[in-house]
Amino acid sequence: MKKIKIAFFSIPSKEKNYIKRRFDKNKYELFFFKDELSPDNPAIKDADVISVFIYDKVDKGVIDRARKLKLIATRSTGFNHIDIEYAKKKKIAVANVPYYGENTVAEHTFALILTLSRNIHKAYVRAQQSNFSLEGLRGFDLRGKTLGVIGAGSIGVHVMKIAKGFGMKVLAYDVKQNHILEELLDFKYVDMETLLKSSDIITLHCPYNKSTHHLINMNNIELVKKGALFINTARSGLIEPRALYYAIDKGIFGGAGLDVFEGEELLKEENQMLTKNVELEKVDAILKRNLLLRRENVILTPHMAFDSQEAVERILETTAENINAFFENRNYYKVI
Repeated sequence: MKKIKIAFFSIPSKEKNYIKRRFDKNKYELFFFKDELSPDNPAIKDADVISVFIYDKVDKGVIDRARKLKLIATRSTGFNHIDIEYAKKKKIAVANVPYYGENTVAEHTFALILTLSRNIHKAYVRAQQSNFSLEGLRGFDLRGKTLGVIGAGSIGVHVMKIAKGFGMKVLAYDVKQNHILEELLDFKYVDMETLLKSSDIITLHCPYNKSTHHLINMNNIELVKKGALFINTARSGLIEPRALYYAIDKGIFGGAGLDVFEGEELLKEENQMLTKNVELEKVDAILKRNLLLRRENVILTPHMAFDSQEAVERILETTAENINAFFENRNYYKVI
């Protein structure tokens, strides 16, 4: 019996054994690559399945080279890194992991909020320098403040639950409204303009697609309540980069906690920038990020909101189940 070949990309070494235990070695042959997917990787030519992460671009070129490909299994909720329409045209199935870390991302969101609201990052840096002055470190209470949640899905709901524990008021913007949930959790659905004007803290939790591209932009950034904190643990494309930098420069945002940001995918390449030709827009993105790093009221984390032990195990478990179910003709988390 010919084995089914699965190629895993962007996979850390420590996750290999966890994955191996979930596949019948008599049925599957597994290939692991710690690097991102490259169309030049010979493994894709014979792969029945490729499993990818958010930085692995599965475009037309990759799909054309993967002539035996039957399934693309992304280890993420989002799938905008995959050419869905071309995969559909080629009759290649796509699976994702829609639920894995609702509480995980919500907890990281509040880690960023608390760090900014109580100036913990500034205090830590001072303490490392044996400076224990309180000057400039006074923060503010979350109790009584208004949290604006853009995207009231599973992650957004967890954020609301935590916010209620702090005694916060909650506003939500979402194209789909669940009024039973609104009553149970005691929050209020509002339009985008009202949310931006009324929120002391704005946090993004919606998927990135054509309709949410630059949801916050130069046309509505001036509506934001002056001094509001801005948190993004979703996708960088939800806010226009120009609007983000403008809001920070002008004090519209009193602080920003960003787990996703323009040019984040270049972090791995940055050390190679001096040895190869690089597109000007990539250099520009890195320069802008470095400007953000110099701001005391901006915190950047390296797209790690999802990265808890429990969440990663759920991602791997669901991915393995998606693949097994596909070849056993059972239900799986199907994108197309």
